[in-house]
Amino acid sequence: MKKTTLQIQSPGRICLFGDHQDYLNLPVIACAIDRFITLKATVNHEGIFRIHLPDTQTRRQIALDAYTPEFERDYLVSALRVLRKKGIVCTQAYDLEISGNIPINAGLSSSSALVVGWLRFLCEASKHSVSAFELAQWAYETEVLEFNEPGGLMDQYTISIGEVIYIDTEAPGAYQILSNRLPGLIVGESGVPKQTLGVLGSLRAEAQEAVSIVRQYYPNFSLRDANVSDIARYQDALPGKLHAVFSAAIENHCITQAAVKTFRETPLDIKKLGHLMNQHHEVLRDKLKITVPLIDKMVDAALDAGAYGAKIVGSGGGGSIVALSSAGCHQDVIDAISRIGKTAYAVEVSKGAWTV
Repeated sequence: MKKTTLQIQSPGRICLFGDHQDYLNLPVIACAIDRFITLKATVNHEGIFRIHLPDTQTRRQIALDAYTPEFERDYLVSALRVLRKKGIVCTQAYDLEISGNIPINAGLSSSSALVVGWLRFLCEASKHSVSAFELAQWAYETEVLEFNEPGGLMDQYTISIGEVIYIDTEAPGAYQILSNRLPGLIVGESGVPKQTLGVLGSLRAEAQEAVSIVRQYYPNFSLRDANVSDIARYQDALPGKLHAVFSAAIENHCITQAAVKTFRETPLDIKKLGHLMNQHHEVLRDKLKITVPLIDKMVDAALDAGAYGAKIVGSGGGGSIVALSSAGCHQDVIDAISRIGKTAYAVEVSKGAWTV
């Protein structure tokens, strides 16, 4: 018997370490946060999904057997197509309201949260049991592979699986939960829309070109095995325009590895994580140049107010920041960021998408 009502909660995500690394098959550390896309569904007898998105004041209808996207990056239809290829077909229509408090185009992965939540709903409506890993992989196929986009798989895995997670993007399915909490997390929204596809596409192409050229001279070269001390030697093989992006790939990977070691220590050293976060932001700002002046001012304001560390969140060109703060200066950091940016607030680590 089909369920007459369904409700799905799908969290946002923060990349803590490893920005612009997953498309190079390098590891990342991210966490799901307690900002959500909420999907509420009630059975109808119209034979179509009737969808209301009050946050964007839009409505649409999708046939149960829809296969061809109606517009560019039509993730709702591409999800139906991905599931159909796996033999999962929803035969019951629903009225749906999809809303949330994850800011749109702010680097907190509202679109991936929507995709993960929609896929989980479709599986529930089809009475198909889905694991967190399957949900993550299918969301990645829906959002990235179906449209041949330049993104990695960090967003979909973090939102589906939840917690603070280390993802080895070279081997899909290889991940480790590092913690179910991280005290002192603060998000600051800049109000400047991020530029996902343009930034990701250009930086991915340059980084992959740099690695390809280096391997012509050093066939056994591996980004995973390279250290900061190796950068100068390998850069001799590269044109000057690729030096920064190549250096950033190695530096950021080394920072991520240091962060993993820190997460595995007891007790967790928040100050050390904050220091590594600052290093990561400096590489993103100075080497990859994905920040904007407002983002940098917000980071500086957080640090001046006592945060241990702060960095940009998202692909770049705008978006948000995340700061790590001690309990004693939590509100000071929030107030300092809010005076510079659009808004700031504390967040907690969340579990992955679930059925309420």
